[in-house]
Amino acid sequence: MKTLGYYNGNIDELDRMNVPMLDRACYFGDGIYDVTYSRNYRIFALDEHIDHFFQSAGLIRIQPAFTRQWLRELLCGLVRRMDTGDLWVYFQLSRGTDLRSHAFPVSPSANLWVMLRPAGIRDVSLPMRCIGLEDTRFRHCNVKSLNLLPNVLATQAAVEAGVDECILFRDGYVTECAHSNLSILKNGVLLTHPADEWIYAGTGRAHLMAQCRRQGLGVEERLFTRAELLEADEVLVTSASALCAPVIELDGSPLGGRAPHTVRALQEALLRDYLEQTT
Repeated sequence: MKTLGYYNGNIDELDRMNVPMLDRACYFGDGIYDVTYSRNYRIFALDEHIDHFFQSAGLIRIQPAFTRQWLRELLCGLVRRMDTGDLWVYFQLSRGTDLRSHAFPVSPSANLWVMLRPAGIRDVSLPMRCIGLEDTRFRHCNVKSLNLLPNVLATQAAVEAGVDECILFRDGYVTECAHSNLSILKNGVLLTHPADEWIYAGTGRAHLMAQCRRQGLGVEERLFTRAELLEADEVLVTSASALCAPVIELDGSPLGGRAPHTVRALQEALLRDYLEQTT
């Protein structure tokens, strides 16, 4: 298959799949998702992504009708159906299908979606240019929610500005980016926003923190300001697709670039880990 869609057991090419209008994802965005990549038909950090998936579901009281192991076997089996093993792997759970009402369905049966398409991770050698915007998202950012309108608008602003990402600020503090986490390096210490309700603490962020510790760098989870961002030795974006991308520009002004050897060592180690897990 060139692409693949899965919905509650139905499988076909994405452009031939149909989803009921009464799925609560369609009119409320009432659901959660996760995303990762596969290489050589091996899905990267799959168990971590499944754990995050179940965690997000629990936070909004969606009860999957399957186990982690069942989902793991399903995703691995779907990947093996594809013409290529280098894929974007997206999976989503909505609360169920029912007439539109804000309250939960009386007997909800969650709907599982999967989408696969050919893709690879971002070249780790490519730096990023960013713009900054106020963070207007609601107070459930720790849920990988389908309600992504503020993220969509921020990403579109970045596209229209001709840059790669949008850094979000809340009351003068950095939270994260439109679709990735953000950390800074200063004097040999990685600073990253606490894993609270204002950010989604992604797998890429966790891998970066672990790698920093292995390389003898300090790691602090605390709030940091826009001023600290501007004065950072390096600014680093992490996500499922960007293992560790340095930011070299914010709103047209230079950023970071003071610890390139440290960044390169982190990039090489994270890429090596990715390649080892997908070979």
